Amino acid sequence: MLTGKQHQLLSYLIDYQAEKDITPSFDEMRAAIGLASKSGIHRLVSALEERGYIRKLPNRARAIEILRHPGNGPEAYKASTNVITADFTPANTTIVQLPLLGRIAAGTPIEALSDPSSYMDVPAGLVAGGEHFALEIVGDSMVEAGIHDGDMVIIRRSDTASSGEIVVALIEDSEATLKTFRREAGRVALEPANSAYETRYFSTDKVRIQGRLTGLIRRY
Repeated sequence: MLTGKQHQLLSYLIDYQAEKDITPSFDEMRAAIGLASKSGIHRLVSALEERGYIRKLPNRARAIEILRHPGNGPEAYKASTNVITADFTPANTTIVQLPLLGRIAAGTPIEALSDPSSYMDVPAGLVAGGEHFALEIVGDSMVEAGIHDGDMVIIRRSDTASSGEIVVALIEDSEATLKTFRREAGRVALEPANSAYETRYFSTDKVRIQGRLTGLIRRY
């Protein structure tokens, strides 16, 4: 399955090449997708190549070959709304359904997913008030906070957080990670809960809060 940004870039490449018969520059791709840096575009291009949608032609500038279009394989993008909603069961039950928005890194940041890949049932007590969604953890940088690889975390949607809260942080609008949020003078820190990892620092305009951790579900 392609993420929303991957699907957006692939569609842009297809339309651009159909109209102009050349590949857009990385600056044109960045502007069209709305990313702040070329590094985000490089990651998207690499992901599309790994999934077999495109091929970068060696020793040629602005040369990308489209191998297949979305919808032609098992990893095809599943279009759906970006609005996070909970499909609640009747009021006399104790289970609600949350959109599962994909995987998030508790280690090296990975691209944020914004579209539900499926839904999962959770106890109603984990989602009291506000909009919530679920994410699967990848990595071990939060193990000392009791968050392990493969865990499902429940996130309350929010664009603000207090220092010391565990949050979903979106870095440069393209990478998401689960870390402890710390606000410092002129910058923010994203702090792991594993001594093997270092705290990362960003200017305040590079990080947006997507939500705060409210619960965790572990499958054995």
